[in-house]
Amino acid sequence: MPYPCPVQTRLILSALAGLGLSLAFEPVALFWIVFPAMGLLLWCLRDRSAKQGLAIGAVFGGGFMFVHIWWMRAVAEAAWVGLAGIETLFLAFAGAGMAVASRTRWWPVTMSVVWLAVEVFRGGWPFSGFMWGRLSFAVVDTPFAAPLPWIGSNGVSLLIVLAAAGLLWWYDGPRRRLRAAAGGLAALVAVLGVPALVGPQWTTDETAVIGLVQGDVPGDGTEVVAHHRDITRRHVELTVALGAAADAGTAPRPDFVVWPENSTAVDPFTDLPTRDGIREAVAGLGAPVLVGAMVDHEDDDKVLNQGIVEDPVTGTGDTYTKRHPVPFGEFIPFRNLIPEGSNVGRLAEIPRDMVAGTDKDPLDIAGIRVADAICFDVSYDDVFVDQVRRGARVAVVQTSNAMFIHTAQIDQQFAMSRLRAIETGRTVVVAAINGRSGIIGPDGRVVADLDKRTSGTAVAEVALAEGTPPSMYVGPWVGRLALWAALVGLCIVAITYRRTRRSEGSPADQEDAG
Repeated sequence: MPYPCPVQTRLILSALAGLGLSLAFEPVALFWIVFPAMGLLLWCLRDRSAKQGLAIGAVFGGGFMFVHIWWMRAVAEAAWVGLAGIETLFLAFAGAGMAVASRTRWWPVTMSVVWLAVEVFRGGWPFSGFMWGRLSFAVVDTPFAAPLPWIGSNGVSLLIVLAAAGLLWWYDGPRRRLRAAAGGLAALVAVLGVPALVGPQWTTDETAVIGLVQGDVPGDGTEVVAHHRDITRRHVELTVALGAAADAGTAPRPDFVVWPENSTAVDPFTDLPTRDGIREAVAGLGAPVLVGAMVDHEDDDKVLNQGIVEDPVTGTGDTYTKRHPVPFGEFIPFRNLIPEGSNVGRLAEIPRDMVAGTDKDPLDIAGIRVADAICFDVSYDDVFVDQVRRGARVAVVQTSNAMFIHTAQIDQQFAMSRLRAIETGRTVVVAAINGRSGIIGPDGRVVADLDKRTSGTAVAEVALAEGTPPSMYVGPWVGRLALWAALVGLCIVAITYRRTRRSEGSPADQEDAG
């Protein structure tokens, strides 16, 4: 049914809904506000024209994204405005699509599918997309985390919107819907409760002792390149100390240790001091180290961001190359269009473009199959999906994030790592240069961690996983089906709506005319 409410009021309410949704994520993490926020957005969009939905979605997206990724200002004001603006545009189109989808009999489902389709699409385009703001990234420490290993992040995002839409459908409809609403509530309880009761099914009795090193960054904690020699030396010294403690019997010897992204900011294969330091660390530890390194590409204008296995016996082993470099942060799209020799703001600080990796197989470290993700990689589904399907038994996240150390980005990304642990049924080891590092169990619980802006090590005995959770197959397919269903469904609804509008006039048009 139409909702008699001026468009101006809807715009104000949708902006408030966007602001409210930002509070569901770190650092505030008031998850339950997601339901009134999404419910209010759906209410504002119901029975609107596509044009009005575009405006409603835009103000909602602006209220949400400009607050949620406020931390991007650490890069530059222009980067924050540009990225938040692009993401706002995506949510504007989501509003238009959801407004059209609201004109179906099954609008709680169709509107939810359109939301998920846009969430998936903006996570893959342009330049591999941007995943921040996904609804499922807010569910850690809530009952909505329980289905993650079964339906994946896409499935949980869809479930959240369906729940919000279902509440609105029940509230707005005739009281005869009470029985149907009770059935829907029972289904929701089952979806959330059964996985929680069943618990993780992929952990085994086999264990491994894994350590991590957080070396910290001198000064204000943001200048990695300026202090890269000191940073590498700190990681070497802490690793050697860990080995000495194991030799003395005061600490367990790790099966392997994880260093963070940018623990070496120069190529360890060509820079002799760095190479010698790594060898010293590995020999002192007496176990492999997964090093985070910037490696020269065969093309002098390009660079690789890699995780490199260094073994005390066999030397250099497997490598993982970051699959999702950050546009305008780690590479410059269409660089050839920039006049040679020009200085375009902070883009001049990116002299070489980072090449995206294609690695899908897990690393072999001390005979253990390990899934690796580097920094923003953790926000993308494909990185862990591919490696877990191929037998990874534990996962690691190598990250720097020093540029964002004084912002909420650190907490948001760590929450994503916790979500990945639950979703994959694997222990996830997060190694950061100066925070936040930690070892996360397959239930999302933090087993050991280090405070921000500190240097130190963390070691824990963790369970190794075996088998592939359904989420690694169901989650990607939920996203793909949502994209196709939204595209086909919107075309059908739009055609039907145009015919109906010509014959009767739309409720939105009637309201505006009145």
